[in-house]
Amino acid sequence: MLRAKLQGRQRNPGPEDERYPAGKTLAYGLQHILTMYGGVIAPPLIVGGAAGLSATDMALLVTAGLFVSGAATMLQTLGIGPVGSRLPIVQGISFATVSTMVTIAQSDGLRSVYGAIIVAGLIGLVLSSFFAKLVRLFPAVVTGTIITVIGLSLMPVAFKWALGNDPKAEGYGSMGNIGLAGLTLLVILVISRVFQGAISRLSILIGLVVGTVVAAVVGKADFSAVGETKLFALPSILPFGSPTFEIGAIVSMTIVMLVIMTETVADIITIGEVIGSDIDTGRVADGLRADMASSAIAPLFGSFPCSAFAQNIGLVALTGIKSRFVVATGGLVLLLLGLVPVFGAVVAGIPYPVLGGAGVVLFGTVAASGIRTLARVQYHDNLNMVIVAVALAAGLIPIAAPTFWDAFPEWLGTIMHSGISATAIVAILLNLVFNEITIGNRSGASVFAAADDASDGLGDRLDDDIRD
Repeated sequence: MLRAKLQGRQRNPGPEDERYPAGKTLAYGLQHILTMYGGVIAPPLIVGGAAGLSATDMALLVTAGLFVSGAATMLQTLGIGPVGSRLPIVQGISFATVSTMVTIAQSDGLRSVYGAIIVAGLIGLVLSSFFAKLVRLFPAVVTGTIITVIGLSLMPVAFKWALGNDPKAEGYGSMGNIGLAGLTLLVILVISRVFQGAISRLSILIGLVVGTVVAAVVGKADFSAVGETKLFALPSILPFGSPTFEIGAIVSMTIVMLVIMTETVADIITIGEVIGSDIDTGRVADGLRADMASSAIAPLFGSFPCSAFAQNIGLVALTGIKSRFVVATGGLVLLLLGLVPVFGAVVAGIPYPVLGGAGVVLFGTVAASGIRTLARVQYHDNLNMVIVAVALAAGLIPIAAPTFWDAFPEWLGTIMHSGISATAIVAILLNLVFNEITIGNRSGASVFAAADDASDGLGDRLDDDIRD
């Protein structure tokens, strides 16, 4: 349970402080990295593709993402003073920011993306100490809707990848490209269904490998940039130039950063319950500081915001390996991989149709996670259904009608053209009006609440008929 009172920095050793021999520590750490690896490399490839980067620059984005994710993981697990939860939490490039970054990159360029991340990260860092009090503004009805829209907003990216990404490229939309995407998706589905344990959790990575090998055999993979890339290099500082600061982009990114902070709070509390360690508000604030500090610094190395990876919390629960030093070792491996540009060049050479097949699962899983969160929402005698309906509609406008906001002021268009930002703004405001401001609320006064009750009654009758 999250304790309301702040405790001192000194704490008794907990299950997360257990140590293993070096060999086991490395093996368990690698298992964490393999579990989340696909999720780390995907965001740089998505945003880099939207920004129209070359293969060399895409490789730089990938290695920067690995380096920053590794450093952020070590900061979160080992901690420095009041920064870092010192819990077995893996940090990686956040999917929640991808849709917003794509929108900003397409309209204002990659430098504006970095500027927005820096400011939003610093705002989050300032808010970390008392964000626990603000979490009430992000109940499940808000976060579930936002996460659902994140997944839905990314689906067009997966389909565009499956076609070949560039409409001007030869073979765009061909059956060959679609076939590669379908093959990758099929491999992922078969592995997920047939195998259990670690192999099943590596289904995305295996699918990418198999799809890329097949693409290379049929001449649809280009790894020419690998030979032009250094084997080892220190990370560059501001590799894409100085960041620029656009108010609309900053507002959009700040909203998404608040969503990331909400997810991080949930992840910290969850990992505490999984390992059996007491989590107080001070420790939550320490974890948020690590999240926001690493996110604010990430653009200096050409990378993007970091957040906790929930799938690795599941791995802790599954394996029973609770040591934060195991996760820190995995973070060290990620950091070292980020110092090998040739490795990033290999990843950047994965054909877009192959990425498209994997993207269907990756992005669909994000949307499904949002739906799962919405399933926990109480819809009786309230207007939560209206909140979800209107917020979803606002979030889907950029997909269904991309020019909808063109006539509005540019700053507003930048904010609302991000489905995530639009969803967050509408969901938060409606939740405040309908749920937080209780004056005048009457039970059963809404036709939507009545419809909800009626549908529940219909469901009960159907259940009775099935049992009969």
